[in-house]
Amino acid sequence: MVEKHSMSMSKKRTIGNVFSYIALSLISIIWILPFVFLVLQSFRCESTGVVGYVLPQQWGLDNYIFLFSPDANFLQWYFNTFIIALFVCVLQTAMQFMMAYALSRFRFALRKPLMNVMLVLGMFPGFLTMIVLYQVLKTIGLTGDNAVPGLILVYVASSGMGYYVIKGFLDTLPKSLDEAALVDGATRMQIFVKVILPLCKPILIYTVLTAFMGPWGDFIFAACIALGSQTGMNVAAGLNSWLSAANISSNFTHFCAGGVVVAIPVMVLFLFLQKYYVEGVTGGAVKG
Repeated sequence: MVEKHSMSMSKKRTIGNVFSYIALSLISIIWILPFVFLVLQSFRCESTGVVGYVLPQQWGLDNYIFLFSPDANFLQWYFNTFIIALFVCVLQTAMQFMMAYALSRFRFALRKPLMNVMLVLGMFPGFLTMIVLYQVLKTIGLTGDNAVPGLILVYVASSGMGYYVIKGFLDTLPKSLDEAALVDGATRMQIFVKVILPLCKPILIYTVLTAFMGPWGDFIFAACIALGSQTGMNVAAGLNSWLSAANISSNFTHFCAGGVVVAIPVMVLFLFLQKYYVEGVTGGAVKG
């Protein structure tokens, strides 16, 4: 009787697994189809506009060659995006780590209320402040051609409020490490740099990746601040300008090629750092 029940449970589990794999396979196919379409269209040479078929009739690298030609502003947009992402990556990571270390290791007045206020403020979408930020940046001349420093300023300004994942990771590190270093005569800065940071490799890589990804893929706010300036656009806003009603017939395949080129750095980073990214997410997802 026990064996029949066990066999019945095994069959149900097998059937359940089969349906789960089928559903996951269908979801994966649906998810990856747009990317496959983008790559295929980027190699189409017979027409640069939108067509009613997927497989190109003529294959070539014409669209990628166009991206790096003087007629396109793609290199300028790409350079702007890289500069923004690089500065934000460094500054945001430094600010978040310092904030998280202070809140994890020190006990001071209004510490809990400060954490609660930052947590509540972080729940509101950034789009609520877009108009105000635009007016402020416009007043100090950081829109249009000068949109790059303006975007860096906005992305970095409130980065300390994203401390909670790093703090969750730091809370798992025993405070006895700090105390032992203090007994040996180390300063707080030396403890942070030489003791804590070497143990934070997973969460450090996670923070760097998320800080880099934010400005790399931002479109709405970047387009608002750039005001259509070719020298101030990031790559997302620039590529979107190729999809306007006046340009889509001559730049659709160029847009597809640009999308592939933009995705390559992020894809490479995730492939090489995936292990640390997962460790950082799980390591920081603890109650602090």
